Amino acid sequence: MEYKRIDNVIIARIDRGEEILKAISLIARAEDIKLANINALGALSEFTVGVYNVEKQQYFKNDFSGAYEIVSLTGSINTMDGKYYSHLHLCAADEKGQAFGGHLNRAVVSATCEMFIYLLNGTVDRFKDPLTGLNLFKF
Repeated sequence: MEYKRIDNVIIARIDRGEEILKAISLIARAEDIKLANINALGALSEFTVGVYNVEKQQYFKNDFSGAYEIVSLTGSINTMDGKYYSHLHLCAADEKGQAFGGHLNRAVVSATCEMFIYLLNGTVDRFKDPLTGLNLFKF
């Protein structure tokens, strides 16, 4: 992985075999990011995404492996209890163009991932919401 910061934007290249969430965490910690928006595209060899069932307050995960193109990778970096926190969603398509997606748990790059991290001034922390079981924005 390599990245470059230009003003309030970090442009990153995540390389073959690297895991995307780990790369984001490394960048966020190195740059002391407290609030940002993420957009990316690229190619994956394997990934895990989940769908949250509010009634059961549980994620149901789906694992994929093979040749996939990232159709959309979007999300946020912020904090929970003052510490690094990220929340990302991924949609990736297979060789037939069938797309699969959800809450990103893991994604391994097969060729490259080109990512833009848009830094925002300020902070937005999170709290555990007992009604939904989710970590929501706390303003």
